[in-house]
Amino acid sequence: MNQEERIKSILDYLKSNLKISMEEICSLYEVSYDTARRDMVKMEQDGLIVRIRGGAMLPALTKHINSYKDRLENAENKRRIAYMAASIIQDGDYLLMDAGTTTQYTTEFLTSKNNIIVTNSIDIAAILCDKPEITTHLLGGELNTWHRYVFGPRAIEMLSDIKVDKLFLGACGLSLEGVFASTVEEAYMKREMIKRANQIILLADSSKFEKSLFHRVCQFDQIDMIVTDIEPVQSFDKIFKDFEVKVMIASV
Repeated sequence: MNQEERIKSILDYLKSNLKISMEEICSLYEVSYDTARRDMVKMEQDGLIVRIRGGAMLPALTKHINSYKDRLENAENKRRIAYMAASIIQDGDYLLMDAGTTTQYTTEFLTSKNNIIVTNSIDIAAILCDKPEITTHLLGGELNTWHRYVFGPRAIEMLSDIKVDKLFLGACGLSLEGVFASTVEEAYMKREMIKRANQIILLADSSKFEKSLFHRVCQFDQIDMIVTDIEPVQSFDKIFKDFEVKVMIASV
């Protein structure tokens, strides 16, 4: 087993066991202490782990989010979630579509008619140009080119005057404490969207679970439904039941 293969295996181990010691690495992979140390140094430099006394653990705080273009690649699980999410939309629904790759796919799968859609995503707005039966409102403000969404006080001001049936909300991370975003500006935009909708539908693939970022958007008491690709682990399952969050699984 080479270093790349060991690192992948160590990360899989950490997802289940939270921590790993140097002795466990040496024993599991039959390598020397020096080899285990080099693996830890490499993983730390790549931001994959946090070094602790005698071993390592997964970072509690995620600081880097890939570009929008990168997040669109290899996204079959997101497409499954989006296909199920689109089936929830009825003719005549007024909708808020948060910016994100899964919400973009949801818009692509949209087959309902006579909807009014408000979004801060330039990609979602572009897709809706080819759906003439849909009325589209694009929020104005400053453009984030890395994540391809509009944000800022002007966008929030425009949101404050609307009310919709459903919000399809994206997330950068989910922990037991709630839904997280990578920036304060993004979190405040999502918070205002939540205020504007009668039903909050969170779209989150399994990679978003057990991940905290810089700013919390909300707790799960503000979420009505979550569409995801696998059954949540026991800790999340309990909190969803406690807050009466309906869980829909978009299986293969």
